[in-house]
Amino acid sequence: MKLEDLRKIREKVQKEIELREGKARVKIVVGMGTSGIAAGAREVLKTFLDEIEKRNLKDVIVTQTGEKGFASKEPIVVIEEEGKPNIVYGNVTPDIARRIVVEHIVNGNPVSDYVIEVGGK
Repeated sequence: MKLEDLRKIREKVQKEIELREGKARVKIVVGMGTSGIAAGAREVLKTFLDEIEKRNLKDVIVTQTGEKGFASKEPIVVIEEEGKPNIVYGNVTPDIARRIVVEHIVNGNPVSDYVIEVGGK
């Protein structure tokens, strides 16, 4: 492995850490409990990370949590925005994750077809 390869790996990891831990206006929390992972939460998490990076959204972070108590609605995603009630989405797929980024995160309009709770934690 060359020095340039190591630099690229370091830059990629630093970007991922910023997306997961930085200070942000919007926090995307993906339920990564056993039922969430079985339902595809890893792909959903990866899709959010890819979309946030692709759109260069600096004020959005993506993080994960355990079971959210809605096993039949997994994967579960919670959008936390400053000054607004939390929005909980259920049955999120990678395609729905892309819609959430465009319609909710970028344009401020929650994707009502997949909202299962408003105001929950």
